[in-house]
Amino acid sequence: MNNLNDPPRWNIQPDPRGRGAGAGDGNQWNYALLVPMLGLAAFRWIWTRESQREIQKVKDQYNKDVSTLTSEMKAQYHDTLTERRRAAATLELELEKERQRVKGYKQAMISQSQQLMEERKHLSQERQSLEEEKQRQVKSGAAGAVLHHALERESDWHRRATTTLRELEGQLVDRQNAYCSPIQPRDQRLEMEKNMLLKVVKDPIGAELDLESDLKDIFKRDKTCADLLNMDKRKNGSLMWVYLSVLMPCVKTWMDYWRYSSSSVGHPAFLL
Repeated sequence: MNNLNDPPRWNIQPDPRGRGAGAGDGNQWNYALLVPMLGLAAFRWIWTRESQREIQKVKDQYNKDVSTLTSEMKAQYHDTLTERRRAAATLELELEKERQRVKGYKQAMISQSQQLMEERKHLSQERQSLEEEKQRQVKSGAAGAVLHHALERESDWHRRATTTLRELEGQLVDRQNAYCSPIQPRDQRLEMEKNMLLKVVKDPIGAELDLESDLKDIFKRDKTCADLLNMDKRKNGSLMWVYLSVLMPCVKTWMDYWRYSSSSVGHPAFLL
């Protein structure tokens, strides 16, 4: 609609003649803003579409990364759980083995204790039988003299065995002191060991007590030494004292037995 109050040609009116070279400026301004608006709308549509495509692409990549990470964490969790279960099963198996071993040790100790009690009882019975036989032999005259001679010979053997072990103890103390000494030559210690082995080999007592193998075991395994400031030779060594603690009581037990036997026969001259 035109404004009749305005002068002519101020309003934009249709151009009846079209847009020719001689035509007026007509309705060309009606389309002046249409092209930029359409371009802006097209750009906005394209930008929105591309933005949504990028957003969807980022979402897809995010979901893919989350899914991959979740799968890896689940696999790692299952691997860790399997490894822990395997370790727990191994520990349980080892624990059961140790239990069975301890149970076996207990049973072996009980069996050994019962066996020792039976042997002790058997030895006690044999000793009583020997005592009774000895009394009968003593009363028989000539047999008593033979028994006295045997008792004297056994007593002498045990005296010599005790002397040999006492000497061997002193030599072992010196040998261990040489082993533990940082300044004593090694050749001197080896010479001491050689002399000790030769002596027990030549001595009948050493052969009967099998002292050679005991000494070789001590020389090979006994490496125990006291501290450097130690001045007591007898504090050195460990295995040697174990051997001596086993041998000396055995000899002493036999000596006490033969001392008792000699006194029972009635010959105080045979007593130690």
